[in-house]
Amino acid sequence: MERQPADAVVTVERVKIVYRDPNGRPFVAIDEASFTVRPGEKFVVIGPSGCGKTTLLKAIAGFLAPAAGRIVVAGREVHEPGPDRAVVFQDFDQLFPWRTVLGNLVYAMRAAKGVPKATAEARAHHFLKLVGIDAAAAKYPHMLSGGMKQRAAIARALALEPDILLLDEPFGALDAITRSQLQRELNEIWRRTHVTIILVTHSIQEAVYLGHRVLVLTPAPAVIREIVDTAAAEDVESPAFVALSHHLRELLVTPGQAKRDAVPAGQATE
Repeated sequence: MERQPADAVVTVERVKIVYRDPNGRPFVAIDEASFTVRPGEKFVVIGPSGCGKTTLLKAIAGFLAPAAGRIVVAGREVHEPGPDRAVVFQDFDQLFPWRTVLGNLVYAMRAAKGVPKATAEARAHHFLKLVGIDAAAAKYPHMLSGGMKQRAAIARALALEPDILLLDEPFGALDAITRSQLQRELNEIWRRTHVTIILVTHSIQEAVYLGHRVLVLTPAPAVIREIVDTAAAEDVESPAFVALSHHLRELLVTPGQAKRDAVPAGQATE
């Protein structure tokens, strides 16, 4: 077992992630990232395009190995993916096209956790109701809208009962009305389940509305610019919401200042 703060379900310690360009030269995507995520928290990651937001999420999921530092989830260092971390991507085509919506959820539970078929079917219906698409249980993915596909992907992830739900811009390709609706539904799902959520987004409004805290990355090689508490600003009409949105925008549009102001490693856990 790895040591981890008592109030953390995820601990990222001085993590550095390196890619290689087509010529084999190393490229630092994430540098010296340190932070924690608390149990039941909605933790959002934002930053400029290409700064490494998705890279960081993939490392927490276990798809990428840090070149330095470590990531600890629920007391164990991450070396590979696991059913304790369920991922929902932006891509609409995450479901198996040859299985129904219900079949997708049942298969995931049986394959990942060995859940008996009858139990898996009952649990699948429960989570499809939770996201509002139980009426589509017998449909195939090609029969669904983009928003319904994302609801189904979220339901499948929740049905695995993970410790952490990792969301990589899950609403980014949706129209504005559907996106707003799913944002509200995600908050309602969290109120019912209190699952820990780590969400990557480009949207400042989405970050403030959905997040308890928002981690702001600088341009690559990305370091943590600031971690902002947004828990009190869910009401989009409130002065706090407007002020926090403005603050995040300022953090994102001043890249020249970002490296100078970036939080030193080990000091971004509050």
